[in-house]
Amino acid sequence: MDCVVAVDVGGTTIKGGLVARDGTILHFERRDTPRGADRVIAAISAFVADLSRPRPGLRPVAVGLAVPGLVTPTHAVFAAAFGWRDVPVSSFTDVDLPVALGHDVRSAGEAELAYGAGGDDVLFLPIGTGIAGAVVLSGSLYGGAGGWAGQIGHTPVRPDGLACGCGQRGCLAAYASGGAIAARYRSGAVGDAVRNGSGAAAGDAVRHDSGATARDVVRLAAEGDVRAAEVWSSAVDALALALATYTLLLDPARIVIGGGVSLAGDALLVPLRERLAGRLAFRRPPEVVASSLGVDAGLLGAGLLGWRSAS
Repeated sequence: MDCVVAVDVGGTTIKGGLVARDGTILHFERRDTPRGADRVIAAISAFVADLSRPRPGLRPVAVGLAVPGLVTPTHAVFAAAFGWRDVPVSSFTDVDLPVALGHDVRSAGEAELAYGAGGDDVLFLPIGTGIAGAVVLSGSLYGGAGGWAGQIGHTPVRPDGLACGCGQRGCLAAYASGGAIAARYRSGAVGDAVRNGSGAAAGDAVRHDSGATARDVVRLAAEGDVRAAEVWSSAVDALALALATYTLLLDPARIVIGGGVSLAGDALLVPLRERLAGRLAFRRPPEVVASSLGVDAGLLGAGLLGWRSAS
């Protein structure tokens, strides 16, 4: 059976697999994302090579790579999470197959349109290590003048707030991404400062579980951990503010939340719906739902890239 190698690169994990033309995932692997631009590139190249090797009954015919940041068909222009700039697609693999490079979230949005909770006017918003959106207008993905539309994770939600890896301050991603939620809990962050329960300065901050993840923060908040509840609540507030702005600008019918943070389910969706509605004084809020593809959206999007390059 013909298939494509699909690789979805995230800040925490790299998902890879073999995908059939109808979107069936025939083989799947997950690897940790290393630290350092060169190490990430080398890890992607090794993963593609491993996935491209012969397997009984499967014949890879192309490769689809979905990566975060600013992306063109020929270059990974910039990714704050990895520290890379202007990386050519040839750096990611030397396998003798057609290769297509695309933006991870926009590719995942295409997968949602093809296989999941699509629609004519939708924002697809995966929330993982970082945050970006796929903008669907009148049934088509909108890329903007330079192909970089949807960088909602780097829209400011707190003027002069927390520093973001992109170089700006107060970005949504600095408050509501999975990486930020975990880091703020571990360091004892509240609001735009690092404080402990008595209001002490950053140098006196109480450090919490150094291994806590965003999923742990959601669980601990539900169990009554005050710090976790504060961090989680501020993340939902920041997200509601960004989505209210998006709603007033582009009037989506639906907002589809994906990525690892979406696995929080009602712990995210219920307060987010309420707070989004509370920020929209004169209009009804759009529907807010979880992605039907879950964490597979990015991999399936990479698969669509691969099939496009194979055609």
